[in-house]
Order: sequence, then structure tokens, then C-alpha cells
Amino acid sequence: MAVSSRSHIFDPRPNYPFVITAKRYWKPDSPYLNDSTALTLIFAHGTGFHKEQWEPTMDDLWDLLGGNDSIVKVREMWAIDAPNHGDAAILNEKVLQYGYDQVFAWEEYGRSIHAFLTGFGTGVDVDFSTRRLVGIGHSMGATCLLLAHGYTPLIKFESLILCELMSMDSKFVEKPPNMLERGSVNRRDIWASREDAYKSLKSRPAWKVWDERVLKIFVNDGMRPLPTADYPDKTDGVTLKCTRKQETACYRDPHGMERGYHLLGPIARRVPVHMIYGAINDYLPQQVKDDIVQNAAGGLENLASFARVERAGHLVIQINPKGLAQKIYDALACLDRAAAKL
Repeated sequence: MAVSSRSHIFDPRPNYPFVITAKRYWKPDSPYLNDSTALTLIFAHGTGFHKEQWEPTMDDLWDLLGGNDSIVKVREMWAIDAPNHGDAAILNEKVLQYGYDQVFAWEEYGRSIHAFLTGFGTGVDVDFSTRRLVGIGHSMGATCLLLAHGYTPLIKFESLILCELMSMDSKFVEKPPNMLERGSVNRRDIWASREDAYKSLKSRPAWKVWDERVLKIFVNDGMRPLPTADYPDKTDGVTLKCTRKQETACYRDPHGMERGYHLLGPIARRVPVHMIYGAINDYLPQQVKDDIVQNAAGGLENLASFARVERAGHLVIQINPKGLAQKIYDALACLDRAAAKL
């Protein structure tokens, strides 16, 4: 049976200013829908993307979970938008104008994840404290899963799967963010239609290598009709839900990446952490990845597993979602094998 999905709006106001958008995915015929021992997967996305970017990886992961030899039990999957990305960016449009347009702290995404999973608001009738949670994050989202540990009550994750973790020591912190910031400042962000946007992106080298499913989702779910608060006078066409200003503001956060770097070791000592990188070193140089493993994590022995995805670099969920799904499945299998021995 096909995967079902439902969008949710979680509202922690007035105690926290941002509305949180999330999406639940499940298989109606699954024997694990009410199984308290089955896993609930929580997905967090990277800068400039949105929760639906995970869907092709999820689809390929569902295929692996449905295999005859699968030992992994998954109850359902959830994906959460950062407050200034995806559907959340539309709902938070006015609030984002109150001082967030220059720097947007990654802590806000970590805080949103924490509020959502601890029930610090209304709109989602699920007690995640009773679930076996596995956090799965890409880039900024991976770092924000670490940052979510900075609030109480503590989220009890069974495991964290960090894909192309965008965290690094201060000696590395300038080059990758500055490169990404320069790319976002002048990025094209208006097209005549979604069809025009798809054709334009598909013709460019950076997007040609994307998985076709991911590119279509980026156009269909990552864009919105004009006008918007940033473009009140433009009445035709589409633009990005995560605006250029907000993407750039994320790259300007001076603390998120370094905080994640220093949190990794302490968290890895109490929560099984699986590290996944793309096999290609592009945005993150090899020396950054080596430093994360050897110094931040304290060595491979402190990680539950380490893997690299072939034919992909930092944008692993955009370029090779099937390969990433296999590595995520392998990490989940490690967790369930360990649980079976208890």
C-alpha cells in the first residue's frame, strides 16, 4: 500500500513566537502503527530546503523496510520545517520581519524541534515522550538535532543519524558558510511559473545532477505564488518559500555550527550517533570531516557507525536519495539489532 501523509500546524504561541509546520508519513496497512517498540523517525532539513525534500529518501527507505529480510520496525515518519523555511516561512512571514532578516540563529530550529517533540504547544495530538525516537538530519538540520538537546525536558532519542553534519571547529568556520552566503545573496528567486522554474533549474549544472523527484518537489513544495511580503508589488509568478534574505541570514549565524561541534562529543557518549557523509568532498573538505570524527566525536569508536554515500557530496539527499536511504536503513538496523539483544 502507498504511503499516506498529513500536514500539521503546531502552535506554541505566545510562549514561543514561531508556528511550526510538520508532516506525518505512515503506511495504513503497517502492522507497527500501534507498536510501542517500533521506531518513529524525525527528519530535519538543511538550509534553503524544506521538509518535503526528504520524501524521495523516505520513499526509498520505505521500500527497504518492506523487504522480506528487513529487521527494522518503523511506526511512522515525521518531517519538520525550520521556522523560516517551507510552509512555516509563510505562516511566520510577519514575525520574521522583526529582526530576523540579518541573522537567523540555528538555535531557533533546534528550539522548534524541541517544542514540537515535547508538546510545548497545540495542534498535534501525539505524545512523543512515549515513542522510540530516531532523529535524522541533513546539514543544518543535523546540527539542530544536536542543539535541540539544550532545552528541558530532554528529548529521549534512541539514536541520531547525522547526514553531512554542518558543524565545525572555529578554525574552519569561515570558508564554507561564506561560500554559501555569497551564493544565496544574488540567487534568482522569481520565475514566471513553476513550469518556468523547473525548466530553468533543470538547465543549470548545479541542478542537473539532482534526483528528478527531488527537483520536482523543490519546485512544487519549495515555492509559492507572488505577491509576498518581500515582493508586495509583484503579482505574477512564483518565488521561494525560504526567501533569499532568510537563507542568507541562516548562513550568517556565528554560533550554530560551533555549538554543534562542541555538543557532538558529549551527546555521542550517551546517545548512539551514526555519521553519514557523501563520498565527494565539496562544501565540506575532508579535513573538516576528519576533525569532526577524530576530535569532536573523539574517534570512530565513539560513533555507532560511520558511512559515506557514493556519487554524492554535501547535497546527498538531493543527488542520491536512494544511496542515502540505504545508509539510513543500515544505521536503523544496527539499532534494532542492539535492541533485540537486550
